Amino acid sequence: MNKKIHIIGSVGSGKTTLAKELSSMLAIPHYELDNVVWLRDKTGDKKRTEEERDSYLESIIQSESWIMEGVHLEEWVSNCFHGAEVIIFLDTNYSIRTYRIIKRFLKQKFRLERSNYKPTLKILYKMFKWNRYFEQVGKDKFFNTYAIHKNKVAVMKDRRSIEKYFNLRAQ
Repeated sequence: MNKKIHIIGSVGSGKTTLAKELSSMLAIPHYELDNVVWLRDKTGDKKRTEEERDSYLESIIQSESWIMEGVHLEEWVSNCFHGAEVIIFLDTNYSIRTYRIIKRFLKQKFRLERSNYKPTLKILYKMFKWNRYFEQVGKDKFFNTYAIHKNKVAVMKDRRSIEKYFNLRAQ
């Protein structure tokens, strides 16, 4: 069983949902890279210094087991990819991600779903922009930058492929 899992994918690909499900199923704590970057507070989020961020991430990576999820591809995340036993690359269909972004925005706007940020039209626009960027640049950037880890990358396109992967791994 994999005890150190990194999940990467675009906005709306299902990273957080999968991380929560795997965390519950495998009894492994999950972390969001956005919460490694940002110190969440009721009075407003505060960006951690690079030193704080790197130290916090390193403390997670050094723990016995973890599930990390996020879209970050920058150098500061490289130790997380290195420490992972498996990297799940969620390659969900672009139109499905777009639908999920809209659905999430509406749920957060009507307070049916919790959010780490204020759901504004500006952030919705940014999510569309990030989704497009990931589709056009981010995928290739990941596979080019982290090609050294290709033997532990599992590309998942849909729910069925995720279930099949973990059922096969459990046997």
